Amino acid sequence: MNAQGIEIIVGEGTCGIAAGSKEVIDIFKEQAPGAKVRSVSCAGMCHMEVITEVRDATGKSFMYGKVNKKGVAKILDFHLKGGAFPEELQIVSPQAPEHENSQYLARQTRIALRNVGQLDPTSIEEYQSRDGYKAIEKILREGLSQDQVIAEVKTAGIRGRGGAGFPTAVKWGFAKAQDSETKYLVCNGDEGDPGAFMDRSLLEGDPHNVIEGMLIAAYAFGANKGYAYIRAEYPLAVKNFGLAIEKAKKAGYLGENILGSKMSFELKIKEGAGAFVCGEETALLASIEGERGMPRLRPPFPAVKGLFGKPTIINNVETLSNLAWIINQGGEAYAAYGTEDSKGTKVFALAGAVKRGGLVEVPMGTTLREVIYDIGGGSSTDRPIKAIQLGGPSGGVIPAEVFDTPIEYAAINATGAIMGSGGMIVMDSKTCMVDLAKFFMEFNHLESCGKCTLCRIGTLRIRELLSKISEGKGAMEDLDILENLSKQVMSGSLCALGGTAPNPVLTTLRYFRSEYEAHINEKRCPAAVCKALISHVVIQADCTGCTLCEKACPTDAITGQPKVAHSYEIDMNKCINCSMCVEVCKPDCILVE
Repeated sequence: MNAQGIEIIVGEGTCGIAAGSKEVIDIFKEQAPGAKVRSVSCAGMCHMEVITEVRDATGKSFMYGKVNKKGVAKILDFHLKGGAFPEELQIVSPQAPEHENSQYLARQTRIALRNVGQLDPTSIEEYQSRDGYKAIEKILREGLSQDQVIAEVKTAGIRGRGGAGFPTAVKWGFAKAQDSETKYLVCNGDEGDPGAFMDRSLLEGDPHNVIEGMLIAAYAFGANKGYAYIRAEYPLAVKNFGLAIEKAKKAGYLGENILGSKMSFELKIKEGAGAFVCGEETALLASIEGERGMPRLRPPFPAVKGLFGKPTIINNVETLSNLAWIINQGGEAYAAYGTEDSKGTKVFALAGAVKRGGLVEVPMGTTLREVIYDIGGGSSTDRPIKAIQLGGPSGGVIPAEVFDTPIEYAAINATGAIMGSGGMIVMDSKTCMVDLAKFFMEFNHLESCGKCTLCRIGTLRIRELLSKISEGKGAMEDLDILENLSKQVMSGSLCALGGTAPNPVLTTLRYFRSEYEAHINEKRCPAAVCKALISHVVIQADCTGCTLCEKACPTDAITGQPKVAHSYEIDMNKCINCSMCVEVCKPDCILVE
């Protein structure tokens, strides 16, 4: 087969590798000699991995998803032999530009993610070909002052994307005002929210953009030393960011007298050990210093006295990823997106019971409904979407009836949730809100550093109360205790972990109180999830005697005659309500009630 003039690009982010991208690349290289085969990072369409783009000799581009060994054969048959177009694999192509899969990308506005999935993250040349390092070159070669850079970012109106939403330019101004020969800039890449992967994708997929953002921030307030705090569970991000640092040094963008200017900036990676509390900025600084990751009393704030006692700014990965675009395009261009309260765009990690999960970047002001249904494609289970968990384990649960809420800080806070770093987990009607609150409180309790009594003990007591209710042993007065204790934990904790940890409880009580009452008064789990309150029954009329349920049962609670219809039944004395039988039953003849 003659593959001359064809370029094949395969997504090799963490999600692509997990889906088998390395094997796909090897097969393309073997079966299409002569083609230029290269890898890029994840395009954000995690639900379609392995993603492959083919650019033919005429310049036309075809993007395919869910590519495996068989998919490679179909793609090459079409492009090299004139065979049938592999319609079942297409995402975007000249054959069907309005295909529903293409809407995932078409409905987004990508600024922070503009390069992710478009370039080889290990190549500084590819980054430079997409205006990479032009912003810091503009600042240094045109002699822009620190105040001018801060003013441009202030015009953009960007607020911290790590959760707190504090105005970035104002934060820099505090550190700039400090008189110190040494100042630090820290990139917070300690992404610990279950279901969140925005920072990971940016660090592993566009590391030079994050470095350039750090250079801009460092120049603005006078930092000469920096750390990228990246959790060790992100090995590809650590690897790619480390390579980017080396290449940026060789190109003159890091080190002494950058690009012949008076600016100097030294950058190192600090790998985090996975403590959720180290996402809090003072705990993060303690970790870098070699201390146990525990929050510190403020004031003094890090901008005044931070890392090793020096003025320090901590910026989130996503925040930094917007800065080069802002300098190149102008603050007003960035502020043109979003709302009066919340400027620019926001990246979300869309996960859970949604058809098109992955990374989504939309202008602030976009409604939650647009993200979930127009971009995400709605429910992946054919069951109604019940709610979303927004803002991570210490975020809040937002019910379907308020999905028309715009994505902006004040509006989201009014629902009882928080913007957080951008985790958005979609839940369908089979989600029990008591069980969900218990899950997140278990996480928050385990991740508490233990410094504050109310956080250490209060989260445990909340968790115990939720377990009691989920087992059908609760009383109505427990709901008042939950609310009061949650408010005490929030008001009496030193850092944002304890200050927001009870959000899942308060929001589920606010919007789904009837589910708590059903567990207490009726000894019933409406979603049929809580094991102590459910039972499994074989619908005899539908049973085919296939034996799958019997084979899957770990306690031998299911008996019947193989291939004899209507013969199977469940011994409730042995059943542990694990629902393994439900998972394997093809005719769906096991009822959970």
